[in-house]
Amino acid sequence: RLGGPAGDALIELIIKPHPVFRREAGSADLTMDLPVTVPDAVLGARVDAPTPEGSVALTIPPRSNSGQMLRLKGRGAYAADGRRGDLFARLVIMLPDAPDDALVRFATDWRDKRPYTPKRKG
Repeated sequence: RLGGPAGDALIELIIKPHPVFRREAGSADLTMDLPVTVPDAVLGARVDAPTPEGSVALTIPPRSNSGQMLRLKGRGAYAADGRRGDLFARLVIMLPDAPDDALVRFATDWRDKRPYTPKRKG
């Protein structure tokens, strides 16, 4: 109302999570999950990776594992001081949606002839 007493305005903001990028409180770094195919993880590849400014080509090293983090330097959010954080892509190896008999035969043969136990880090 015009001419009323001076006072404080309280504003409440509700920030919804971004569908792709996650940001930890107090950090300018962003993280995301990046789906990759089995062949790309095994052989290495260049894949399109989303960033806040659009897609960039990212090199997936050969023999990459799910959970491996790749850093895109300077592609994160901006900090209050104007510094740019990094974007970390966590690789998520994805199997094909449709059943693939050749992949099943390959995995069965691999399991029978080359058994191994994954090492747990921790």
